Amino acid sequence: MHSIREPGAGLPGVTPGFPDPPYAGRPTCARIDLEALAHNVRLAVRLAGPDRRVLAVVKADAYGHGAVPAARAALAAGALKLGVATPGEVRSLRAAGIAAPVLLLSEVSSDRAAEMTRLGCSLTLYTLAYAEALEREAQHEGRRVVVHLKVDTGMGRIGVSPADVLPFVARLRDFPHLVLEGIMTHPSEAERRDSPVTAGQIATFHAVCGAIEAIAGHVRWRHIANSALVLLENPAGNLVRPGIMLYGSAPAPDLPFAGELRPVMCLATAVAFLKRVPSGTPLSYGGTFTTRRESLIATLPIGYADGYRRAFSNRASVLVRGLRAPVVGRVCMDLCLVDVTGIPGVAIGDEAVLLGVQGGERITADELAAHAETISYEIFCGIGPRVPRVYSGGPAEHSDTFGSAAASTSAGRKS
Repeated sequence: MHSIREPGAGLPGVTPGFPDPPYAGRPTCARIDLEALAHNVRLAVRLAGPDRRVLAVVKADAYGHGAVPAARAALAAGALKLGVATPGEVRSLRAAGIAAPVLLLSEVSSDRAAEMTRLGCSLTLYTLAYAEALEREAQHEGRRVVVHLKVDTGMGRIGVSPADVLPFVARLRDFPHLVLEGIMTHPSEAERRDSPVTAGQIATFHAVCGAIEAIAGHVRWRHIANSALVLLENPAGNLVRPGIMLYGSAPAPDLPFAGELRPVMCLATAVAFLKRVPSGTPLSYGGTFTTRRESLIATLPIGYADGYRRAFSNRASVLVRGLRAPVVGRVCMDLCLVDVTGIPGVAIGDEAVLLGVQGGERITADELAAHAETISYEIFCGIGPRVPRVYSGGPAEHSDTFGSAAASTSAGRKS
């Protein structure tokens, strides 16, 4: 386990739990609770039911949480497969020794297909040009390529049109090195309860699966369910693909079981500077905030280069000594300011929580997303690579790993 900087080493009074090198001297970090992630995976397994399996989506570096530790925790908690978006993400998992089945969720350039097959990765397929390229690569390598056919039932993004599915599947007979293991689609508004759009997509998906199997035989996996459909207990297949719920956030706050999710990430730093200013003092770039009383202002060593967005200026709050302190003035690249006037006893080195729980208060990713007019997914994914991730509570071998893009020190950088 990597050494933990104690109070007095660096900023005086820093709460234990902040990492040492390579980020010594800067107390900003994202603490990742892998037991909370495992709890959320177990919830997905329970809601999916005994006849379905879980594919844990760990793309985008596990939504900014660190793909390798998150993948290990998810698999230990009952996930069968992992889902990623890029060849580099597959490489990182394999380099870290993770041998579980991995599904690459979009088509990639055909020159990577042979490598992905060698790494034991299943590939998503939705164009005949890609199928032809995969067949050539597989024939050359003397391997079979496992594919999941993506059908566009209404998302309008990628996938074979339902009207074109049967001719497409018929053509797959010309590619003997391709093995059709799965049929998949993606809902466009599953977080809306009783959505007729979702009901229509599910009905179309079932019809398409039946038609495919009538001409191609049994297909092992059918999957449409994202986090929203899992929480709604409407999996509509035998494999589910939860993503955001694994990291403690629901696609919509009113979904069933959203209250059972446990937050996984705590973004924290420490007070680096304190100053008392008179009423009428403008703060930060452009003077967008002016004090209306004598105020005690704390400077925090985190900014938009770390993913703490400029849109949080004069809107968000942070937690100091268990109380809310408003962000005042514009968030800068490396620093931001908070008003701690009403918080007794604030001192340099006090922990400041920007996302997560402190005392009886909590700041959620949804709360931050509302300030930026975005979604929790973007908040998590936006926490930058210079913010070290510190892991606890799970089976991650590299629980002292630093930096979101290198969740395993042996895995290197992702493409």
